[in-house]
Amino acid sequence: MKIKILVLALLTLITLPIAGLADPFYYPYYFSFGTITGYAGPAGYVNIPTTINNMTVTSIGNSAFFDCTQISSVTIPNTVTNIGEGAFYGCTSMNGVTIGSGVASMGEEPFEDCTSLFLITVDAANTNYSAVANVLFNKSQTTLVEYPGGISGSYTIPNSVTNIGSQAFGYCLRLTGVTIPGSVASIGDYAFESTGLTSVTIFNGVANIGQAAFGFCHGLTSVVLPTSVTSIGNFAFDGCTNLTSVTVPNGVTSIGAQAFAYCPLTSVVIPTSVTVIGQTAFFNCGLTNVTIPNTVISIGYEAFENCPNLTSVTIPQSATSVTSLGGYAFSGCTNLTGIYFKGNAPIPDPFNDPTVFSGDIKATVYYLPGTTGWGQVFDGLPTKLWNPQVQTKSATFGVRTNQFGFTITGTSNLVIVVETCTSLANPAWTPVGTNTLNTFIGTNGTSYFSDQHWANYPGRFYRLRSP
Repeated sequence: MKIKILVLALLTLITLPIAGLADPFYYPYYFSFGTITGYAGPAGYVNIPTTINNMTVTSIGNSAFFDCTQISSVTIPNTVTNIGEGAFYGCTSMNGVTIGSGVASMGEEPFEDCTSLFLITVDAANTNYSAVANVLFNKSQTTLVEYPGGISGSYTIPNSVTNIGSQAFGYCLRLTGVTIPGSVASIGDYAFESTGLTSVTIFNGVANIGQAAFGFCHGLTSVVLPTSVTSIGNFAFDGCTNLTSVTVPNGVTSIGAQAFAYCPLTSVVIPTSVTVIGQTAFFNCGLTNVTIPNTVISIGYEAFENCPNLTSVTIPQSATSVTSLGGYAFSGCTNLTGIYFKGNAPIPDPFNDPTVFSGDIKATVYYLPGTTGWGQVFDGLPTKLWNPQVQTKSATFGVRTNQFGFTITGTSNLVIVVETCTSLANPAWTPVGTNTLNTFIGTNGTSYFSDQHWANYPGRFYRLRSP
């Protein structure tokens, strides 16, 4: 009994007739101090009154019409100045909304997950908002506030837009393509989350991809980011379960936490501008190999965890080289066979030692001559010195039986890939052989390479690399 008294003290439940109906019926609004806080009426059109209980309606509260799947359209009167966050979230049958002249502010995602909404109109006297082709903007049309979830097909954002608001296109399942002009400086957080996008074109000018901006866009298969992008936010493409290709431009300095998690990416080029790879950035991806540039100083917790197709990885060395690795950074990469360190032994995560390579039972850690801190085991994995050399003074070097060849020596059982090119000015290196030291002529740490096609070129250069 006490609970009922408390509820009635906070909320005044009243009933009002719907104007214009031949057989009027009544429906309740939950109302408090000028704010509608809830609705429990029947299906159909809702015309929000200007007054309730002799009090002017000035605000629609946060989540006031949350999941009111029974309403088909709504008119917001001129007296309302504020529409709260998620005010009409999940009104999946609502196909139209009319916004009065007085609305001055809106919380985030006021019409999110309104999957049937295709008509948004704004009173021409409104000085803060406008609608163009049923898309909601601020008055000057520099910020795109809300794209109706019921509109199908592709959309080209006008050149007047400089900002795409948070959740502006969220849950627009019928949206299949979008073109983002160079006038847009930032793509807002969650801007295109869980849409039906199959293609996206981003013009040069966009600098920031916001948090979860394209999260869970299952239809995306490839994305090319323009050279203007400098930051990829946390969860930016998280859960894009068909995204196999992405171009990260040189200029990006940070790849956020879980930015590409659960994407079946087969390859990614991390540019030399990147200094930070966030935690879980490539968690559960389809990567087969990855080379981390010398500029990277931080590899986050679980950054590449559970990438079962990853077979090799190279850890860089530079003046600000990676000095520590996040816990589980490469854990669960069950087909990882080679981890190649260019610098001194880093310190595994002190809070999760030894777990950086947990479960990578096939892997061997390779290190270069002259580097320090290495023992027979690193973080639970065996180590080997990576020291292959071409024996240019050996009798085996040069042309023999119409083939050019040479002997490679180094630590026993190293796998060496020989590559060749025809110009050092503009090298295009091509693999021409894979040799395992100690397999061809029976001496530990030795293998002979021969090039049967050497005579087809006026000049040829060779180099050795890891698999």
